[in-house]
Parts: sequence; C-alpha cells; structure tokens
Amino acid sequence: MEDGIAPADPKSKIQDPNLNPVLTLNDLASWSFSGTSLAVLGHPIAHSLSPPMHNAALAWLARRDPRFRDWRYFRFDIPPDDLPRALALLHEKKFFGLNLTIPHKILAFDLVADTDPAARPIGAVNTLIRTERGWHGHNTDGYGLAAAVHETLGRKLAGAPVVLLGAGGAARAAAVECLQQHCASLWIGNRTRKNLDALLALLKPFAREIPLHAFLVTLPLPKFPRGALFINATSLGLQPGDAPPISLHTLASPAEAHAYDMIYSPTATPFQAHASSLGLRSANGLSMLVHQGAKSLELWTGIPAAQTAPVMRAAAEAALHGI
Repeated sequence: MEDGIAPADPKSKIQDPNLNPVLTLNDLASWSFSGTSLAVLGHPIAHSLSPPMHNAALAWLARRDPRFRDWRYFRFDIPPDDLPRALALLHEKKFFGLNLTIPHKILAFDLVADTDPAARPIGAVNTLIRTERGWHGHNTDGYGLAAAVHETLGRKLAGAPVVLLGAGGAARAAAVECLQQHCASLWIGNRTRKNLDALLALLKPFAREIPLHAFLVTLPLPKFPRGALFINATSLGLQPGDAPPISLHTLASPAEAHAYDMIYSPTATPFQAHASSLGLRSANGLSMLVHQGAKSLELWTGIPAAQTAPVMRAAAEAALHGI
C-alpha cells in the first residue's frame, strides 16, 4: 500500500478516513462505503495530493457542519482503457463527485452526459458531479491558475501580457482562461509546430481582439513584452536534470516580469531557479493545485473555495514534505 499499511480486512482501508490507499476497479466492484463518496481518478495516482487535501478540508467542514461527517475522498488507479467502465461503475455506486487527472481529463470529455459551458472550449474536464442522467463535467484548472497567480505573484491575468509555454492539455486550459480573463496579449511557445498550430486553431475564435502570437522554443526567441507573465505548462522540470523550457536571459527588464510554474514537485523547479536568478518573482504550482481543488469542493458542497483553500494548502504542504 502507498501508506505502508496493509490492512487485513479489505473494508478497513475504505472505512478509515486516515488512510489514503490506492484503490482499483476490483475495490470498486465490491464497494461498501455507506457515506458520501468522492474520488480522484488517474494513472498513476499514488503521488496525488488530492486525497489528503480534500479529506483535511472535509474533516474541517465536518467539525462545523454535521452534513459532512460521512464524506470521504478516495483515489483510484484507472488505466485509460478502463475509464468508461470505471465512470459507469462509479455512477452506479452513487459516488457524489469525481476529480480527474492525467491522462483522463481529455478522455472523459466525450464520456460525460453534459458539460459546463466554461469547460467546452477547453475540451477537457477535471471535476464531475453525479446527476441521474450521468456525469456533469466541469474544469476548475483555469480558476486555479488565476487564483494562484494572484495569490503568489500579486498579478491578475486580466490586462497582463502572458507568455505560455506548452501546447498540451494543461496549456489549453491556461490559454482559454487567459483569454476569458481578457489578458493584454497571449504568446504561446512549444517545441513542435503540429501541437502549436492545433492549439492556435482552437483559440482563435476566443481571442477576438486579443493579440495571439506563436513561437517555437527551439528557434531564436521573439522579443517579449515588458512585464510579461511567463507560465510553464510543460512537463520540463519533473525529472532530475531537466533544463528550463526557455532561457529568459534576453529580457529587457527582468524585474518587471513574473514566472509561474504549474509543476509543484520538486518545490523549486529549474524554471523557477532560472527566473529567480535573473530577478523575476516566481512561484510553483502548489497554489494552483490547492485552488482548483477548493473550487471542485465548492461545486460539490456549496462551500466557497476561499474558505477551504487554507486548510487544503496546509494539508498539501504537509503531505508533500512527509509531515
């Protein structure tokens, strides 16, 4: 087990709220938890901070409101091919809500019964709410990014010149949020032209009057606007020895720019270290994880995200540092 505990009774790992084991479809087939069940699905999922984060918030809520005393949040390792079956079983077992992480956000988009209008341009969902018809999909990543940038860097996406690095699913959610928040301009850089062009085609209908620029990070970089907000939505930084996604040495006024890295582990990413060495104020992605999670919990419980975010942050930091 992930927590180093192997209970003799399989039910004990479900009933004990202090455990965050990695569950599978086999556990789901024999599900017996009688309370209100929430879960995160991913592959892999053992590293996820969502269970300790959400269960801490649920425990905090339960001390203030008896409605939440039987709410628990679980984690399931679900391979991509098993996602349709898992979603059907979770609905059958009356799970109240779900979070989705890699690689399920895009895969689930076509599997839900309906989708929140704000999530449709993104083409991905990370939060599901059970309805009688099936799952209703939302995406809280954009909210998480905007709240995190404001909290950690003191900046709003509105009116900011944004340089977004990456063209995958995370970048797509970030780009849509930046445009919906009316950023001053949006520059998107990627290593491959194909994914970059696909993202640009998706974004053009939403950009309207907002200038949209594209560049390949493998070629000489363009001259970025003063005071740009750089957002790393690539996976560069997850592995030891990774280089920053781009070099910021050519910035005319580094002190006016900011850097946000969606990666939260390691806590000091190569992109952050590079930005800080040049005088840029920077932050990692833990705040985004917390705020998107708090927004998911708001959708399920009705409790404003701002109330549970501090509790979730403390739990996430404790889990991340093994406290």
